[in-house]
Amino acid sequence: MNILITGGAGFIGSHLADHLIDLGHSVWTVDDLSTGSVENIAHLKSHPRFHYVIDSIMNVPVLAELVDQADLIFHAAAAVGVRLIVESPVRTIETNIRGTEIILQAAAKKRKPVVIFSTSEVYGKSDQIPFSEDSDLVLGPTYKGRWSYACSKAVDEFLALAYWHEKKLPVIVVRLFNTVGPRQTGRYGMVMPTFIVQALRGDPVTVFGDGSQSRCFSYVSDVVEALAGLTTRSEAYGEIFNIGNAEEVTILELARRVIRQLNSGSPIKFVPYDEAYEAGFEDMPRRVPDLRKISRLIGYRPKVGLDEMILRTAEYYRPRVAAPQHRAVNFRVGSELP
Repeated sequence: MNILITGGAGFIGSHLADHLIDLGHSVWTVDDLSTGSVENIAHLKSHPRFHYVIDSIMNVPVLAELVDQADLIFHAAAAVGVRLIVESPVRTIETNIRGTEIILQAAAKKRKPVVIFSTSEVYGKSDQIPFSEDSDLVLGPTYKGRWSYACSKAVDEFLALAYWHEKKLPVIVVRLFNTVGPRQTGRYGMVMPTFIVQALRGDPVTVFGDGSQSRCFSYVSDVVEALAGLTTRSEAYGEIFNIGNAEEVTILELARRVIRQLNSGSPIKFVPYDEAYEAGFEDMPRRVPDLRKISRLIGYRPKVGLDEMILRTAEYYRPRVAAPQHRAVNFRVGSELP
């Protein structure tokens, strides 16, 4: 097939391009490089079945032409990362909602299947653990910008499912849970690459809050295999699926495991949320996926465990990180990356 990936120069988008090309498909990507990087797709540029366009998905004529020639669309382009969301709420809302609307409008004209990337953030402050696809969504107040991302992605889901019900557009909504791996940047608040870079440098590993908040990390190869697998099943259309890993770890324990796995001498430094992000910042205490639905449909089982995720990601960063320097500098998440 000819497959279009929006945000294809991003972390997940570039790995998805690799996987789809390995499966024999031709891949087109569009990315404005606002959070993606040409480095992520440099190894694909000479491949005869890979094509890329550096442009915004807001460029409707360009996007319409790309959708027109595609047999399937993965819509991964979005504003991502807690830091970016907190610092640029207007961009977050406009990119996520308007970008998805443009994709769905173009796809609906010729009934092109679309996979919409959503997020575990939509579950908000829900305490129904593990989060299942039919759980209630519990978001915080609108005056706290931290929740604008979750709300914008929930609107994306509503919009996609409306196109399915009203216009019969084949759509699949996927909620991703903390995907990690090579090429992921800590620039926008992603915790694992930040911890790994800090540990490799011998700098303090910065844990926000008291570190008791827990997450479930998914390795990118497991995620892209699940994404491709869902598109082979017609029963997936019109449905929502969690994609993740049920291995739960606190952020403090993650910091300790990164330090241990990398044989680092880094100390752990606790940073209050108010200092890290903004006054009154709210975080989700736990984020655990219920994976029964996707497991029943495609037999999804994560293959890569947490310690292996740390080691594989560290191997990517090791040659990119300068030799450890013991400096009296307090790093915030992401500030150390170029």
